[in-house]
Amino acid sequence: MPRFVFHTATTANGYLATPDDSLAWLFEVQGEEPDLSGFMAAVTVLVVGSTTYEWLLREENLLAEPAKWAGYFGAKPMFVFTTRTLAAPEGADVRFVGGPVADNLPALREAAGDGTVWVQGGGDLAGQFLDAGALDEIVLDVAPVFLAGGRPLLPREVRCDRLHLASAEKVGQFAVLTYAVLGA
Repeated sequence: MPRFVFHTATTANGYLATPDDSLAWLFEVQGEEPDLSGFMAAVTVLVVGSTTYEWLLREENLLAEPAKWAGYFGAKPMFVFTTRTLAAPEGADVRFVGGPVADNLPALREAAGDGTVWVQGGGDLAGQFLDAGALDEIVLDVAPVFLAGGRPLLPREVRCDRLHLASAEKVGQFAVLTYAVLGA
């Protein structure tokens, strides 16, 4: 049975991106960054929403330079939740899905096997996994940045009875917080 993990960078006041979907604030943080290599080794499926997917395509020029895809994601399938028709980089295993998260869980579990499903975002999509009882863990790489507004980390009310702090670690300027989701 796969594990579903929402692992993301966030500002200290809970934003994933600026209102215009910029992550420039994240790339301004100097020094050591959280090492995702161990986590990525366990990931067998990636999940994103269309805004995150389009940001990846645009920022990394992946449609024009599809060979870059393998360097970032290897042969791992990426499920993109969308209501629109979107392009995919040549050779990438991109699977466009729609509808409720719960309806897509069988396909995600089958594709993931015993690995980890990395729910990358956005925050509302991660919240839908939480609502469906399909989120096992939330890992936050908290940056020393405060934004006046933007895309919220998790636009849901989630009380402490749903989360257990499993670990807290300082990595450079980041606080890496890992929460187990109770009742997943």
